[in-house]
Formats: sequence, structure tokens, C-alpha cells
Amino acid sequence: MNLLSLEQELKSNAYPGRGIVIGKTPDGKKAVTAYFIMGRSSNSRNRVFVEDGEGIRTQAFDPSKLEDPSLIIYAPVRVLGNKTIVTNGDQTDTIYEGMDKQMTFEQSLRSREFEPDGPNYTPRISGVMHIENGKYNYAMSILKSNNGNPDACNRYTFAYENPVAGEGHFIHTYMHDGNPLPSFEGEPKLVDILDDMDAFTELVWNSLNEDNKVSLFVRYIDIETGKYETKIVNKNV
Repeated sequence: MNLLSLEQELKSNAYPGRGIVIGKTPDGKKAVTAYFIMGRSSNSRNRVFVEDGEGIRTQAFDPSKLEDPSLIIYAPVRVLGNKTIVTNGDQTDTIYEGMDKQMTFEQSLRSREFEPDGPNYTPRISGVMHIENGKYNYAMSILKSNNGNPDACNRYTFAYENPVAGEGHFIHTYMHDGNPLPSFEGEPKLVDILDDMDAFTELVWNSLNEDNKVSLFVRYIDIETGKYETKIVNKNV
């Protein structure tokens, strides 16, 4: 698999929807994740990320304009011990609760499927990072309709043990803009990661389509100590 430029992947796609990147810095010292949301409707665009304990949640930027909170208000990031969970919906809570009961990431998601927002049937994308005793691995998942058929749910899990320094994986909800929106296809894309958190945050945010981008979360976690730094960028300020 060729290593792709994350910058080019984002710049060349006006609407990847929601996206998760997980990887490791080139110096091998930090575990990295980024999660962004985009929106085409006024309801989707009326959001910001705010910190919530060790994680984050979405909230309405202007509560008076909030139409339907069901699929847009949730906790994208939660931390369970040495695990960091990142998703594009309330399945963050499903994974958290399942793993807290000793279920695996994959088992926890068996009770969920794609979002009920036909005709798009937005995929549920999820990731979990596990850091323990100086070791780091991660997994990603996508639950999607069978080519737009809501009667069938296709489930894919990708696990990355001992990830390579400077590499990450990028999964997003839609292949590109469209009506209906076509679901992501294939394995998560192999992309480059930067050592500098500020530069990486800037690269991702500046590469997202100006009209459609809404919010970005970035976290760098020290693999030896578990200490982390977080950045949040909101278009609505």
C-alpha cells in the first residue's frame, strides 16, 4: 500500500464527511489521532467541539437553531483507562460500555449498524487506541450499508499492531460528495503523520474544504507516559 499525503487526500475531496486518523509520529514517541466533522446542512454546520473530561463532545453553536440533535450531538472521544475511543457517533458510548465489560472492540459494535439517515445511510466509523507499558496498537472499524441497501450491514475491522513510526491510517464516511452520498470503500488509507502537533493540526484544518468543515480534534499521546496534549479547532467561534 502506498503512503499517501494526508494533505492531498483532504484537499482533493470536497466532502469526505467525518474522518478519523490514527497513527504514530515519525520519532516513534507519540500516538496520534485526529477527528474532524463536516456538514452540508445548516443543522450539521451548527456545531462545535468542547472538552468533556478526558474526551470531547459536540454541542450546538447556536442552540436556538438546533433542529434534530439525534445524529449530531454525541461524545466523539472518550477515554477508558489506557484506551482512547474515537468515533463519529454515539457508538463511542457503546464501545466504552462494552470494553468496560471486557468485550472486544469488535464485539462491542455488534449491536450497532450504520446511521438511519436514508438515503445516505452514513457509515459508523470508529477507532480505539491502546497504550500500555510503552506499547501501542490501534484498531479501526466501519459499519456500512450494503451499497445503499439498508437491509444488510457490512462490518469491517482493521487492527494495527506495533504501528510504524511516521505512518497512520485514515478512514472517512463518504468517498466524495454526491446525492446520495457514497459510503467509504476499502481499507483505511495509509497516510503520513507529523512530529509537530501544531503543524499537523494546521495541515489537517487548512486542507479541509472551507465551506464544509466544522470542527477538528487532535490528540498526541506520549507512548511511554500516557500523558497527552489536545487541540480543538472550531469554525464557529
